[in-house]
Amino acid sequence: MQFKNLTSPILFHGSATTAYRDPAAIYHDGRFHLFFTLVEAAPGDAPYLYTATSTSADLIDWTEPVRLTPADRRANFSSPGNVVRYGGEWVLSLQTYPRPNGEKYGNEDARVWKMRSRDLTTWSAPELLRVKGPNVPQAEMGRMIDPYLLEDKDEPGKWWCFFKQNGVSMSWSRDLENWTFFGSHGAGENACVVIDGDDYVLFHSPENGIGVSRSTDLTIWRPDETLMLGAPGWEWARGRITAGFVLDLRKDPDVGKFVMFFHGSGPENEESMFDNYASIGVAWSDDLRGWAWPGKE
Repeated sequence: MQFKNLTSPILFHGSATTAYRDPAAIYHDGRFHLFFTLVEAAPGDAPYLYTATSTSADLIDWTEPVRLTPADRRANFSSPGNVVRYGGEWVLSLQTYPRPNGEKYGNEDARVWKMRSRDLTTWSAPELLRVKGPNVPQAEMGRMIDPYLLEDKDEPGKWWCFFKQNGVSMSWSRDLENWTFFGSHGAGENACVVIDGDDYVLFHSPENGIGVSRSTDLTIWRPDETLMLGAPGWEWARGRITAGFVLDLRKDPDVGKFVMFFHGSGPENEESMFDNYASIGVAWSDDLRGWAWPGKE
């Protein structure tokens, strides 16, 4: 993977009628499979949100995005969290973000879900993640968005689901079906967690920037830093940079680094540019401390 060949940090560029948000990725058989929220809005009409995907071998040339979910404002399946391998299948976490009456943000019916695939191409219908436990009715789970799945670093076979509710909430499971609620931690949305040595490293979205916290036990978290990358000088991300997703490819001989995907909005903030002009960008790091991107001096 020749990062020096990238000439722009922007992978997908938003427009007046399109936004690319909430990226998640996996690297498999020499290709990046990128999943993201695709927002499409005709002038004067309320937008539709989709979970979409595209692939690339070099982060430069991408296939035409394919929508994985239907046009349905009552659901608006979106914000893919990540893709994990479980039980001989790929499992994609995602949310609903209902805006049936033209709401700006997803209403109280927003929940977290999963989809399954054997080939990263054909996906099952979404299935509810009952992260509050099997006996809590869907209507009583409360508004929740932005799920992310991770296997425990110390206990193989134990899985965590991080999701946005009262900060970042956590539930655990041994089969991705039956969940036990664990607790919450004060943080922003779009949780992404990677393992670095003895630490869980949480990337999340405060009001602006990409927040970073560390923990050895998922209970006590140490605030680390807030990453802005090149946003102060990027007109396309001047309004907000957010939704950092980090893929640990240090052990992959083709890549050998952490790769971060994120989205930026600009030049105005998301109060006026929520459904358009959001673009997906890329950066990379050897150690989660220093980050590089195309055009960085």
